Amino acid sequence: MIRKILHSALFSVLTLLSAAQTGGDNIYEFLNLTHSGLVSSLGGTNVSLNTDNPNLAYHNPALLKADMNNTLALNYVNYFAGVNYGLALYSKSYEGKGNFATGITYLNYGSFTEADPSGNITGSFTASEYALSLLWSRPIDSVFSVGVNFKPVLSHLEKYTSFGFAIDIGGAFFSRSGLFSAGLAFKNIGLEVTTYAGEARQKLPFEIEAGITQKLAHAPFRFSLTIRHLEKFDLSYHYNDTVSGTGSTSSQEFFENILRHVVTGVELIPHKNFYLSAGYNYQRRSELKLDSRVSTVGFSWGFGINTSFLNIEFGRARYHLAGSSNHVSLVIRPDMLYSRFRK
Repeated sequence: MIRKILHSALFSVLTLLSAAQTGGDNIYEFLNLTHSGLVSSLGGTNVSLNTDNPNLAYHNPALLKADMNNTLALNYVNYFAGVNYGLALYSKSYEGKGNFATGITYLNYGSFTEADPSGNITGSFTASEYALSLLWSRPIDSVFSVGVNFKPVLSHLEKYTSFGFAIDIGGAFFSRSGLFSAGLAFKNIGLEVTTYAGEARQKLPFEIEAGITQKLAHAPFRFSLTIRHLEKFDLSYHYNDTVSGTGSTSSQEFFENILRHVVTGVELIPHKNFYLSAGYNYQRRSELKLDSRVSTVGFSWGFGINTSFLNIEFGRARYHLAGSSNHVSLVIRPDMLYSRFRK
């Protein structure tokens, strides 16, 4: 079964590499939003962090482990201009069959004023998008694991609806010491099945990510490095000259472009029940900063409180001078919570 999954992943990746695009060029872009308070504080994405938090499995399904058995993750994000989104994910493990998780993510755009072509107000309408998550992972041996996340997608914008599906395929390596881990994820391989209004089908936001995480043996620090968009080297924005009508021939320098792929994060873990975290997303900073006032755009930070039955995570990411996004996560172990209150 594992061999069939890997063969299918390779075939799908090869067919998509030649036309892979970055944000803004695809449908269902909300699939790449960050829900977890921890992941948000580490720069917005992570495919290698080895914890008992099922939120990490959304970024790389191979990170779904038996340690997450009977764990519920609830996430809420207060975004911008009345937009909010969230993720609920529950995991369960079965000996000999692997680790399973199911959940749903949503994006609510809020309410909009409806008007006719003359500008007369005729009412209001809403817009929202949803995706189910059906995850499975299985360890190959004591250090390697593979996983799959199947995501049916429903997008409803006013009276127009689109349906499709996406698949994430991932692999992970965990050192026997527990100090080092690495991950690789092929994300959003899929198809728009039905379009909004009969238009041509659009591409999904396909992406390849790889990362490593290293915890120091004798110091309370854990470092993460994630490389995004391995399928496409040039992440700079090329625009058309509105005056001359010719395309811009300028491009970012070689090392500038490399940095656009890089997301870094660090955690300070003075005690197993508490952590502080910070991250840096170079591409986010390059695209959203203002030259007149750079500020802390691209940086993120957060903290977490961990107990035997409940983890509370908070992350704050700076996108623009106009504001930041707040990410709140609860990771609950219902059986431990029940036994605690039963005493």
